[in-house]
Amino acid sequence: MRLLVSALEPSANLHLGYLLKELDSVEIVGIFDRSFGEPLYGMDEFSVMGIVDVLAKYFKGKEAVHEMVSLAKGCDKVLLIDAPAFNIPLAKEIKRRYPNKEIIYYILPKVWAWKRKRAALVERYCDRLASIFPFESRFYSRAEYVGNPLLDEIEIDEKWKKEDSNIAFLPGSRRSEIRRLMPVFRELAASIDGKKLLAIPPFLEDEKIVEWYGDISGFTVVKNTHEAVARSSFAFVCSGTATLETALIGTPFVLVYKTRPLEYKIGRFFVKLPFVGLANIIMDFEGLPPLHPELFQEEVNLKNLLRLFEEMDRDDFMQKCGKLKEILKHGSAANVAKMIQYTKK
Repeated sequence: MRLLVSALEPSANLHLGYLLKELDSVEIVGIFDRSFGEPLYGMDEFSVMGIVDVLAKYFKGKEAVHEMVSLAKGCDKVLLIDAPAFNIPLAKEIKRRYPNKEIIYYILPKVWAWKRKRAALVERYCDRLASIFPFESRFYSRAEYVGNPLLDEIEIDEKWKKEDSNIAFLPGSRRSEIRRLMPVFRELAASIDGKKLLAIPPFLEDEKIVEWYGDISGFTVVKNTHEAVARSSFAFVCSGTATLETALIGTPFVLVYKTRPLEYKIGRFFVKLPFVGLANIIMDFEGLPPLHPELFQEEVNLKNLLRLFEEMDRDDFMQKCGKLKEILKHGSAANVAKMIQYTKK
């Protein structure tokens, strides 16, 4: 089988890597990380840094859609992973040119958070909708829950022993997030006894750590987020996928988030959800209470963080983690592989 793949982002390529392990006799072409072969475009060609770069990537994106549509002619199926701004127009053009070409969309657009009109577009242009959250069936009439990729990807090494004295700090992977959270994290670390594990993205070169993080003398650097969390008894985690990873690993934590005031107001205006953390969103759609606390903007201060660290009910957290795993059930790679290799009789 020849499969056209569109995976523009690091997270999409992480999911793709686990998926490829489940596929037999499949040749992939298209856009993906160069470690998987010889792509039409490498994932790195679509990273965006500034307004000039955004404009350049816009025109590159239009060119890439045109080339991907041409490439689709010689492929048996199409796999789109996340990136709706690129993948929905791509799906539209492929379907227009090749109406019978099967298109599978994996990691669906988060229409439950914003841009709900995208659901209709995905339903119109895609044949199979591989959902990673059970509640997405409320927003997509043809969503097929395949499991959650994090349950494939979280691999805990037996040598990572959880220690009561270890506290994990996850200030995010974007420089802007890190610069806003590190001052309060330094203040917090100095106020808590024990070993402080600072999770730093593996892609960041050592010489740039001080530039991004400032003074880290009070921390022990760990370049594996799962390791930092698994070895700790508590964590302070920047909003993002890492919060769901931390919940699935089973380490009590507080979600924290700080950004520019205007950006925060705009985000809260468009995103009409009672929670930000993925674990809390999942629990809320199931009619269950939140799994962990969430702090934003000026709430992210030493007093509040210390209070939650001291007062959080660890046993209640662990019970809710068990419920979360029951809801998500299993990983997704094997089921998506079956979806790709399935042939209609």
